[in-house]
Amino acid sequence: MAAALGAEVVLYEMRPVRQTPAHQTADFGELVCSNSLKSESENTAPWLLKREMRRAGSVLLRLADECAVPAGHALAVDRAEFSRRIGEAIAREPRITVVREEVTALEDDFEGLTIVASGPLTSEALSNEIARLAGQQHLAFYDSISPIVDGDTIDRERVYMAARWDKGTADYINCPMNKEEYDRFYDALVTAEGVEAKEWEQVKYFEGCLPIEELARRGRDTLRFGPMKPVGLRDPRTGKTPHAVVQLRCENLRADSYNLVGFQNHLKYGEQARVLRLIPGLENARFLRYGQIHRNTYIESPRLLDQTLAMKEHPRLLFAGQISGVEGYTESMATGMLAGLYAARRSLDLPVAPVPRGTALGSLVNYITRADVKHFQPANVTFDLLEPLEEETRRRVRDKRERHRLQCERALAKFDAWWSEQAVAVAV
Repeated sequence: MAAALGAEVVLYEMRPVRQTPAHQTADFGELVCSNSLKSESENTAPWLLKREMRRAGSVLLRLADECAVPAGHALAVDRAEFSRRIGEAIAREPRITVVREEVTALEDDFEGLTIVASGPLTSEALSNEIARLAGQQHLAFYDSISPIVDGDTIDRERVYMAARWDKGTADYINCPMNKEEYDRFYDALVTAEGVEAKEWEQVKYFEGCLPIEELARRGRDTLRFGPMKPVGLRDPRTGKTPHAVVQLRCENLRADSYNLVGFQNHLKYGEQARVLRLIPGLENARFLRYGQIHRNTYIESPRLLDQTLAMKEHPRLLFAGQISGVEGYTESMATGMLAGLYAARRSLDLPVAPVPRGTALGSLVNYITRADVKHFQPANVTFDLLEPLEEETRRRVRDKRERHRLQCERALAKFDAWWSEQAVAVAV
């Protein structure tokens, strides 16, 4: 975004000089946890966020659309193809110079601007530097990766294709469980051996992305109201709704691998193989990747950042992506797009107008810069973050879907008015 708007950009990437515990390549835009960029259903919060990003000319969303894989009403991508296209787009941009080395120091007293978008797996050296500038130790939480299974090893006689409530195309593989099968799986899961945390690690999971075994320990039926919720997934072969369902989402354009939706976990690999093969249809499955856990780092944004994502005490440093306190790939792309816009306008000596609070983008920024510091946790975009409708409208409109439609309509109008004044120098 910064380069497209006329700024000269030097892009630092430490891989492959220095790898992370979770990445497998040195490619840009490697998606580690999931290949989903969330719902495309009209008038949902993720749809609204992407709608605003597309209107701003988000290159990443355009590339995601080009390498989308079947995922019902969600936007999911072929990970390898997505990374490849991002790399090609960067290589084609004459204003971007790529430097493959680790950044260990941040200076805010030179003429240029620095955007820190080092992600959840920020290196130790850079983490220490950020902590120095922040004035105290930054926060950290732990996130997990879902397993991926070889599509050819799924027993298709035991599963069925469906989308919840028949929304979108039937692109998900559904593994149905009756009560006996669910109880057997549950008992094996809660007694499975997990990976032991090291003494220096303080495990602090993000509430919105808990390992499945942690969820299960909250009660026998917790999974049936979470990642294994069967509601809206009637089995077309029986005409009935199963007791529980495990959903598998396509991973790539070849449709030869699938990830287990919501099955991030922190179990030992041998235990994963044993427990996950209790899922109907996966009895003889070959797992291309097991779940694992990794450290995610983020800063105390409400204390540190202003509405333009710049540090209050070091205004030449901007933060974007998950390290800024948003959760999710789409949200990370969104803040990266905004940081690029703000940096470009500042570098071109143009006024910077923060994205309006009433938009999805503005609601995300409002949360990470104004939330209660004491209880601050990374957040996905939701309607709870958006500005509520006026009291009179809420009294008049009782239907939740209609309220959401009105919120989206209002947000897009505010975004369009703001964006018409922001694009500069080069058409996005």
